[in-house]
Amino acid sequence: MSNEHIYDVVIVGSGPAGLSAGIYAGRATMDTLIVEKDQVGGQVTTTSVVVNYPAVKEIEGTALMNLMKQQAESFGVEIAHDDITSYELDGDVKTLHGAKTDYKARAVIIASGAQPRQLGIPGEQELRGRGVAYCSTCDGELFSGLQVFVVGGGFAAAEEADYLTRYARKVTVLVRGSRFSCPPLTAARALDNPKVEVRYNTEVESLAGDDYLTDATFVNNKTGEKTHYHVEDGDNVFGMFIYVGTEPETAGLDVLDKDDRGYVTVDSWQRTNVPGVFAAGDVVSKPLRQIVTAAADGATAATGAEEYVTAQKKRLGIPVTPKRVDAKKNEKTEKRGEADNKTATVGQTSTIPDTPSVPQHKGVWFSAEMKRQLAGVFGRLTDDVTLLQVDDGGQPSVELASFAKEFASMDAHLHYRTVAADSDEGKTVIDKAAIVRYPVFVLLDKDGGYTGVKFSGIPTGHEVNSLVLGVYNIAGPGQAVDPQLAERIKALPETHIEIGVSLTCHFCPDVVAACQHMAAMNPNVTAEMIDLGLFPELRKERKIMSVPATTINGGGILFGSQTLEQLVAACEAA
Repeated sequence: MSNEHIYDVVIVGSGPAGLSAGIYAGRATMDTLIVEKDQVGGQVTTTSVVVNYPAVKEIEGTALMNLMKQQAESFGVEIAHDDITSYELDGDVKTLHGAKTDYKARAVIIASGAQPRQLGIPGEQELRGRGVAYCSTCDGELFSGLQVFVVGGGFAAAEEADYLTRYARKVTVLVRGSRFSCPPLTAARALDNPKVEVRYNTEVESLAGDDYLTDATFVNNKTGEKTHYHVEDGDNVFGMFIYVGTEPETAGLDVLDKDDRGYVTVDSWQRTNVPGVFAAGDVVSKPLRQIVTAAADGATAATGAEEYVTAQKKRLGIPVTPKRVDAKKNEKTEKRGEADNKTATVGQTSTIPDTPSVPQHKGVWFSAEMKRQLAGVFGRLTDDVTLLQVDDGGQPSVELASFAKEFASMDAHLHYRTVAADSDEGKTVIDKAAIVRYPVFVLLDKDGGYTGVKFSGIPTGHEVNSLVLGVYNIAGPGQAVDPQLAERIKALPETHIEIGVSLTCHFCPDVVAACQHMAAMNPNVTAEMIDLGLFPELRKERKIMSVPATTINGGGILFGSQTLEQLVAACEAA
């Protein structure tokens, strides 16, 4: 069904360029929509620490993007989760065709960003998730005590090499050129770290291994000399983290002019060759791709879009009426999240406030600010839900009990109960929920029935989000799902899903929440979050070196972020 509402501006992408554009457009009282197909924040959410954003000495990438998102929403900007598949950009009103619905706008800002570039060498794809990785914050912990190579010579390579030393035994940076291409101060983060070795004029020719990455061939691009690296004795795998630039996300945008590398060309006002269409951020042809330059692009593009839309309305005799932003500004966004975003995708949390990461446990699991934010979510619960812990008496179970009790204390609809693993009731729950790992708890519905939602580990860090969404989908309005997709979920036969996660991974909670949403909708489906940091034996058994790692009915592993549609299709094929 087509959405006939005409926005002043639709922004495609919610990285720093898209969010900055949203802030400037919203502040200018434009009727603004941001459309994002994945996680709000873009590639910045995979950045361990941001240390070069003006006036912010040091901040986690996800935290910075959450602040931008909240600021955009404070100006009445809506955020929809959809995948724009094609564009009609001629005429006064542009149409963007999404997987869920169409969007109309007088101006469009393309801030779709870019994806990590792959080396394209033998073994890279086959060993992805088995040693080859692209996100240090997601996967770095899995390489604790191991040798790690970082491929690249730019900002990301230098910064992530430094970050990876907190886990790896040694980090070796392979730089294609004769020096780092980033500024000396950034390069110094790697060069001055005693656990980092740098090899210049070195490229990776091939990777190999059976279950894990065990072999790599390097070539010196000056001398032609080849060297071979084999995993060290006692190790099963080594890491190869790849940071060799990006490829622009320009699918469906053939009408726009681009440079020889496929990046969109713009003028000083971020205008493309199509009137009313602007581009900003990493998708644009420019010499420097950083958070600060993306934010600047977004501000410029929004200002240009405002002038364009104002002129168009005057030409067409349309009143230029500022969009009112008041205390109820988020009401429309929330209703849109339930009514218009009819297909839930991984990362669709538009009806749920962002929850910041829980700090390392020091007696109190949830800060006063977190409790304030969560009160808005729990205030929408209509049924009771119980966190039932099966206690094996171990110290991790003691920690889990502390966490679960504090979580359940935040709303009258939330309850916590524990049963001993060796009690009759405990044995019944163990059998019903197929419990084999501790610490563990399951979610029970208002009638005390097992919902199929299980957490093996303590869902702190980013995984708080998956727990909140699990409760919301069981005992609240729940995330909206396209009716046809919902019928496919309800038709699934007996399906058991296990999602291996790292608590530092920004993408894992979305996959967990999507799988557990399926469990909440279909009694034949179970979905278990497994903290691989607590269960290294499972990681070794399944040869997992990247997260999220999703296993369906004990079959092959799906690595990385998956949409709800992709997960349903995988379950149907299992």
